[in-house]
Amino acid sequence: MTGSAGRPSPETIGVVTLALQRAFGNRCVTSEAVRQQHAHTTTWLENQPPDIVVFAESAEDVRTVVKLCAEHKVPVIPFGAGSSLEGHLNAPRGGVSLDVSGMKKIIAVHPEDLDCVVEPGVTRKELNDYLRSYGLFFPIDPGADASIGGMVSTRASGTNAVRYGTMKDNVIALEAVLPNGETITTARRAKKTSAGYDLARLLIGAEGTLGVVTKITLKLHGLPEAISAGVCPFPSVKAAADATIMTIQSGLPVARIELLDALQVKAVNVYSKLSLPESPLLLLEFHGSEQGVAEQATRFGDIATEFGGGPFEWATKPEDRSRLWQARHDSYWAVSSLRPGIKPFATDVCVPISHLAACIEETQADIASLGLIAPIVGHVGDGNFHTSVLVDSSSPEEMKVVKGFLTRLVERAHRMEGTCTGEHGVGQGKMAYLDAELGTGTLDAMRAIKRALDPDNIMNPGKIFTL
Repeated sequence: MTGSAGRPSPETIGVVTLALQRAFGNRCVTSEAVRQQHAHTTTWLENQPPDIVVFAESAEDVRTVVKLCAEHKVPVIPFGAGSSLEGHLNAPRGGVSLDVSGMKKIIAVHPEDLDCVVEPGVTRKELNDYLRSYGLFFPIDPGADASIGGMVSTRASGTNAVRYGTMKDNVIALEAVLPNGETITTARRAKKTSAGYDLARLLIGAEGTLGVVTKITLKLHGLPEAISAGVCPFPSVKAAADATIMTIQSGLPVARIELLDALQVKAVNVYSKLSLPESPLLLLEFHGSEQGVAEQATRFGDIATEFGGGPFEWATKPEDRSRLWQARHDSYWAVSSLRPGIKPFATDVCVPISHLAACIEETQADIASLGLIAPIVGHVGDGNFHTSVLVDSSSPEEMKVVKGFLTRLVERAHRMEGTCTGEHGVGQGKMAYLDAELGTGTLDAMRAIKRALDPDNIMNPGKIFTL
């Protein structure tokens, strides 16, 4: 039985709540505060809380919840660390938020095979802390201490992607509970396979719309013998972007190359108590042997000089590198210091690297013409950059201006053969742009897959596209 707007009726929710309380006791929560915390909280998108929150501790818990919800056609919204930005966690049709943050087992580490098996609630920092004693690390670093399950579901990327790729490149196999409650495994632990459809890649980036991930087998990497991080100022964003393009095109194996515009640097200095030059900056990191890292640094220094960059300063101590990258990861929060009391709205686009400088320049000109406060920061080594717009969401006038800016930002990326989102995902916030980006036929193919696996549309409904 359903109520208004396709929501389950109060009677159905009552039946499901009672069943979940019997099964999970105090791990089934219906308080308003907890429900709101499990909906969208990171930008101005409306908070649409679920009816119930269940805290899972095992794959069997996940199966129990999904089977019950399938029986009663009640939505299930998977929840990890809650750090996603595009409304992925909202429950527009109500239902059950299935919190897997308590599923934190690191099931196995295979150092000789450079892989590990983890549950979805393990966060990237927890995993790397655990792996350090093996001399290994997991490279995907989206900034937030996101859960591995959430990183799978949003096809996360981050600062190391230019060298190590994104989640789709670093997942070997998945275990997932489908909308009917059945558990599937997408592959074995071998590094490659040509046995059938690549269902892992289908689930990676599906944003929980096709099932709930309960186990992940990940590729790992050896800790580098040497790591060097550096800061290089430039006279303009274009110069920094052009230096990035030259660095990538020359084949220099940079591990991280991040751009901060002058306004973002100012915010970072205030928030993290640093004294970085308040001009466009590139933050870089090189991994390898002592000799290799030194050679890479010298080669980049030559490129930077060619575009008017410098002086090039290195952070050689581990604590200095950590402080520098923590400041970069805190850039979202640092932006708030530029307009106290106003929450930033972070969005991203990604373009082919040859179009990067032009896309950033046009975006900066648009920001200036509108009088917006919108610093730019990005994983520019792969053509991905972010703007954090400080907007008063209670002002209809400001919201109209910002929505127009966001639409033009995506149109600009599309014109330059790019995408509306390089790593944030679609959720609710980017749904309107997919038809222009991918075409109706592609979206219809996605809908066909969704209907085949989830005919009752219970898995995170109202995300990516409408049925």
